[in-house]
Amino acid sequence: MPNSISLSFYLRRKRAEKTPHSQHTLCLSMELVMAICLLFLCSLISYICNMVFRKRNQCCYMLGYECYKASDDRKLDTEACVRVVMRNKNLGLEQYRFLLKTIVSSGLGEETYGPRNVLDGREESPTEKDAHTEMDEIMFDTLDSLFAKTGVSPSEIDILVVDVSLFSPSPSLTARIVNRYKMRDDIKSFNLSGMGCSASMVAIDLVQRLFKTYKNQFAIVVSTESIGSHWYCGKEKSMMLSNCLFRSGGSSILLTNKRALKDRAIFKLKCAVRTNIGYDDEAYGCCMQLEDEEGYQGFLLTKSLTKAAAKAFTMNLEILVPQILPVTELLRYAISFLGSKRIKGQTPDAARALSFNFNLKSGIEHFCLHPGGRAVIDGLGKSLRLSEYDLEPTRMALYRFGNTSAGGLWYVLSYMEAKKRLKKGDRILMISLGAGFMCNNCVWEVMKDGLEDTRVWEDCVDSYPRKNLVNPFTEKYSWINDECLNFVRLD
Repeated sequence: MPNSISLSFYLRRKRAEKTPHSQHTLCLSMELVMAICLLFLCSLISYICNMVFRKRNQCCYMLGYECYKASDDRKLDTEACVRVVMRNKNLGLEQYRFLLKTIVSSGLGEETYGPRNVLDGREESPTEKDAHTEMDEIMFDTLDSLFAKTGVSPSEIDILVVDVSLFSPSPSLTARIVNRYKMRDDIKSFNLSGMGCSASMVAIDLVQRLFKTYKNQFAIVVSTESIGSHWYCGKEKSMMLSNCLFRSGGSSILLTNKRALKDRAIFKLKCAVRTNIGYDDEAYGCCMQLEDEEGYQGFLLTKSLTKAAAKAFTMNLEILVPQILPVTELLRYAISFLGSKRIKGQTPDAARALSFNFNLKSGIEHFCLHPGGRAVIDGLGKSLRLSEYDLEPTRMALYRFGNTSAGGLWYVLSYMEAKKRLKKGDRILMISLGAGFMCNNCVWEVMKDGLEDTRVWEDCVDSYPRKNLVNPFTEKYSWINDECLNFVRLD
């Protein structure tokens, strides 16, 4: 018994001696857990704050834009077009008939503007001076107006992007602008070439990405095309199309990510999606600059262009749609997509068409389509189920100014503003297609009510929309289709 008592006492004493050490270990463990939790909490707060500040700095506001309008002596009316066509001694009766059909169905009116060297009869021998003069008139005219209207000085510009597909001189066009306006030596300048009618959206997306890195910036985007020095003088039908569609024009846009200027902004960029299917050989070759068999340089537009456009546009919408449509429409879209997958015996094209049976108007109020030609407008309007009211700005921009390549979208937007269609909170979908083959789209949000600057539409907006878009060529030169002329040579 005494031994048992002694053992019990000994064990109790040992436990008592170990207790403080155990408590100390437990305290250390608790402190470590708390430190880890505190560190995690701080990291989470820091991450959230960074995301918030990054989101705040990712804004892209448009403070203004200007479109180019040439002088009246450069209008390509019916008679001027005929003079240009008749000067081409390579054309025969078959080519004349093709041109008549193309011009009549193009959707262009009689008030579009042509390059000065073409109107002067020098389209076969353009000079470097002709190209520079054409670019200078467009760039400097729109930039002068933009700086004057917005009150922003050229010395305040941090980023400059110029997109011209067919003319890339040295020094560059951005250097020409920097020299003209004596801009800062630390300006970030970019020249984009070879991207066709979709280049303006590429430039906007580039600026938006730069805004994520650089804070409190002003950016200028200049979008235009060199038409005069690339006028086709051969007889290949697929290369003659460009002469019937493309006209002189361009635009300059002022953007910023300064939140302090939010109240001055007219539009805010919501999202931009770019799609390039250049990996597809057929799509890559459907829209290309090259020489014909006789050595005449021109722009080739093949029949596979519409197929490439449809493919690129569909792929672009797959990414864009979830960002712009409300949840209810997305659910309906998802159900229709799953339903199309279950239909047996259905072709892939039919299934895809059914799966994209969504209502874009549930998330978009206005549609700014690239005015590439009547066929392009009709095709996009049909696929998106747009009304004639929706297509009116694009049709009128094409009729009045023609296809001005990368600058065309801004003539459409200007028409909407001149017609007082835009209200605060409205969303505008810009759709552009270009060589490569590319489809680049973006969505803008209207930032204020009362947008009604008429810009290039000032002298004619009241006479639009035009009820009759029939080109006068139909009436004046339909005799070319007379079968009696099959054995006659036109000189």
